[in-house]
Amino acid sequence: METEKTIQQIKEMLSRSESRDVIAHCDYIIENEDNDDNKIFVAQLFYLRGNAYRQLGDWGKAMSSWLEAMDRDPQSPARQAYAHAIEILDFYNHDLYNP
Repeated sequence: METEKTIQQIKEMLSRSESRDVIAHCDYIIENEDNDDNKIFVAQLFYLRGNAYRQLGDWGKAMSSWLEAMDRDPQSPARQAYAHAIEILDFYNHDLYNP
């Protein structure tokens, strides 16, 4: 499997807001490619899957995906996405208490 080509295709799908297709595609590849040899590639897939869940507004699954990405690659951009999500959710939760 050509990893760079696959990642680029998934990014293009995300740019077209094909979130459900991205999730299904990532899940399929993760199931078949999750091993030590492909740790960075799988981390990228979890990161992109997290972005797809974010597009759908499913923050819990997005954050879980980003955590999986960080477990496989501590340098993953998922770290920044996760931190931003925490900031956003923290802001919204505080705002709920301000009538």
